[in-house]
Amino acid sequence: MGTVTMNTVTRMNTVTMNTLMNDDLALLGLLQLVSPALPIGAFAWSQGLESAFELGWVEDANDLTSWLEGVLNDGLARCELPVLARMRQAWAEQDQDRLQYWNDWLLASRETAELYDEDIRLGAALQRLLKSLSLAPTDGPTPPSYVGLFAWTADQRHISTRPMLLGFAWAWLENQLAVACKALPLGHTAAQQIIEQLRPSLTQAVDLALSLPDDQLGPMLPGLALGSAQHETQYSRLFRS
Repeated sequence: MGTVTMNTVTRMNTVTMNTLMNDDLALLGLLQLVSPALPIGAFAWSQGLESAFELGWVEDANDLTSWLEGVLNDGLARCELPVLARMRQAWAEQDQDRLQYWNDWLLASRETAELYDEDIRLGAALQRLLKSLSLAPTDGPTPPSYVGLFAWTADQRHISTRPMLLGFAWAWLENQLAVACKALPLGHTAAQQIIEQLRPSLTQAVDLALSLPDDQLGPMLPGLALGSAQHETQYSRLFRS
């Protein structure tokens, strides 16, 4: 084998190793971002689910599965996930006007004070964490939302759009099941059975989110909005409002 050929093979191997390392770092960055151990306080919010328990809308594992699938299909797939993809692209292009537009759009879609407050508080907590990791953006939309900073972190860590959306949806599902395990007679094995049942729904929600044009975005969750509003005045609560 000639010297030129050897040099070419060496360069190809180096490029392959660098690509694999970058992919590995992106995956690890995503796992860190969606970890339930991330200190931003996501565990403290139920997104109306605690009220659904109190009102008798969700009483068992079957009810919970139906509720979560509905929120995923009519909420995340039409609101948070497509906006997350758009904000990820806007961060990559440093399009501040587009970032502010989608940040404003997302916050305007929060139908209760509780849901709005959750997004803002999680965003503030994630921003503090990013500052401690020397990862915080120097500019961006105001007020900073959780979705916007999630998109920023994905861009900085070279997490591509589809894995980012799957990770966001996975973190949401895990958090909702953690709520259910605390507030319902639901065991951890039953929670894992729900995850197993909803895994295909997560990928379908991402497919839908990536296919929707701007004029078809928007959550369609009147039950969740009513539950969240009711939760703001619920007498006995485990979760924040």
